[in-house]
Amino acid sequence: MEINSKERNEEEKYLQRTLQIIEKNISELGQQLYDKEEKIHEFKAFIWNSKQDMDAWEMKTMLSANDLEIQLAEMHASYFKKLFRIQENPYFGSILFQEEGEEKTEKIYIGITHVDEDLEHYVYDWRAPICSMFYDYGVGKASYQAPEKQISGALKRKRQYKIEHKELIHIFDNNLNINDEVLQEVLSTEADDKMKNIVNTIQQEQNEVIRNTENNVMIVQGIAGSGKTSVALHRIAFLLYKIKNLSSNNILIFSPNQIFSEYISNVLPELGEENTLQCTFDSFLEGNITEFRHVEEFSKFIERYYKKKNQNEDWIIYKQSDQVMKDLDTYIESLEKKATFIDDLSFDRKFLTKKELNQFLKRYEHFRLFEKIPAVAHKICDYWYEGRYGKVRQLISKLYQIFSVSRDYKQIYTDFFQTDIFKNHYKGTILSSEIDSICKNRKELSYEDACLFAYLKGKLEGFEYRGFIKQVVIDEAQDYNKLQYQIIKNIFPKSGFTILGDINQTVNPYYKYNSLSELEDIFNQDSLYLELKKTYRSSEEIIEYTNKILGLEHIQAIRKKNHHPVIQKKEEQGKIIEQLVEDIERLRLSSKSIAIITKTDEEAKKLFENLKNPLPEISLLETKVEKFNRNLVLVPSYIAKGLEFDSVILYTTEENKYQEKEKYLYYVACTRAQHQLIVYNQN
Repeated sequence: MEINSKERNEEEKYLQRTLQIIEKNISELGQQLYDKEEKIHEFKAFIWNSKQDMDAWEMKTMLSANDLEIQLAEMHASYFKKLFRIQENPYFGSILFQEEGEEKTEKIYIGITHVDEDLEHYVYDWRAPICSMFYDYGVGKASYQAPEKQISGALKRKRQYKIEHKELIHIFDNNLNINDEVLQEVLSTEADDKMKNIVNTIQQEQNEVIRNTENNVMIVQGIAGSGKTSVALHRIAFLLYKIKNLSSNNILIFSPNQIFSEYISNVLPELGEENTLQCTFDSFLEGNITEFRHVEEFSKFIERYYKKKNQNEDWIIYKQSDQVMKDLDTYIESLEKKATFIDDLSFDRKFLTKKELNQFLKRYEHFRLFEKIPAVAHKICDYWYEGRYGKVRQLISKLYQIFSVSRDYKQIYTDFFQTDIFKNHYKGTILSSEIDSICKNRKELSYEDACLFAYLKGKLEGFEYRGFIKQVVIDEAQDYNKLQYQIIKNIFPKSGFTILGDINQTVNPYYKYNSLSELEDIFNQDSLYLELKKTYRSSEEIIEYTNKILGLEHIQAIRKKNHHPVIQKKEEQGKIIEQLVEDIERLRLSSKSIAIITKTDEEAKKLFENLKNPLPEISLLETKVEKFNRNLVLVPSYIAKGLEFDSVILYTTEENKYQEKEKYLYYVACTRAQHQLIVYNQN
């Protein structure tokens, strides 16, 4: 609802006053930062010149004071950057709130960061508790959780603004939730090279995930286009605001690939926060498995299936199953039971019998198998050398020589497949040559073996604890099996987790969850499972089409109809390049970003070679690509997940149509489209 001219006049004045305060604060902070930098430089010079004249206590005191100055300077610099970012667009919404029992109403303006002058709040940070009502309520009864208690009252008005280059373009009152004019305007815009923040259109169901601090583990099932990744990034920004001493360097995001990491790289900086640490699970495996030069990427593992390169799929299915984790645990227990010293120790002219060594070993029954040997070595050093540990490494090496279990992880791993533990649960056939080929003379370890290898290694010697990571975000959660979650949980035992995925978007043909709520059994302490059921990405026409692929009925499309039905076409003999060029030229009239999504990487590479002459601006997305221009791209289906485009052309050859068992991959590919979808050679 548009406002009258008097109210608009008042809003214009408020905007100008806010802009003046921001300009003033930027100027003052800039001068303060300059002065502090000069002061810090002077202090460093003083310390250098005076270090000979100061005792240790004086030096420590002065360095501590300098550290405090540096911390204050960093805080001011961070706020300076935020103000600089909002100086042309200071806020996007406001609420008029009347607290229960109070006559006066309070007007709250909401933006990316706070703006204050003389203890008066001109703009509140969107993460402030009172601002939650903007996202959770329409006009009427409302409440929010203040630090000390729940505050109840009523929203008298909810207002939204469009401000560009310091100009008030549009104002209207919205008596409903944030799903009308502003949201539809945002949804109608063309997709960009980078994901944008959604701070002005966060929905109630999304806000519940973003602001939750009561549960240490959040597990979110969200349909395609429900904003899972955006929600995760805004949740990170909220936690950085809410949790004391939490910084971006304490947060790790597991993302599906480097393309996706680059795509989301703008969101946190737009929200005034630094980007967090990021990695893929396969790069994480590679860093922890030193026995092989390389670990196969997840996308290559998926490619093997769709290229039909796997000779023994039953074995891969077993390696990806929940059963294999139980069997590995049983195998490890059997190794621990038979582990013993089999000979006496003679070292440095000193001697211990194997009986004495095994008595030492019993003291460390609660240790992991290969943690016991260093513990015994240190105990012997206490016994022989009165706590001097200079020879502990040599001693560890000697102890392993007389230990019944060799610390050869390759051998331990391949031996597992010779045991009755394995044979009792694996129902397929397997050749001894297949087992031998896993580790012998191989520079690269397959993805499915790497997951098991890392788990086995961690259970035997301990997982590398990463205590500085306080929050872990896992996107595309459906592509991790339970064994992988156990690895992650063991490495980050004290971290909070935000886990987001969609069981309908799995691209792993060997593993499928019935519900992500199954993960609560792994993260069984203080977890909460939620679902996001609205989709903001695709038009109604595309949603209707993609629902039929999986027989879905509950998906609610927020984007309005755009009157572009999904087009199904057949490839004309020898004319596919001409057809695609014609499609692209037509789509360019209304689309900024266009993707041709193929089923396999082979199809993508072949099309790229044929299209790069008529369309020299086209780019090919592969797993190692980090930066790309999304105006026109070719991308295999299993790399496209998480991305979105204005228009999508889905192509696969007549001979390589998506089959029933590949319907989830087909669904992923189709749901990348926002406005228009063209499908070739597929029923």
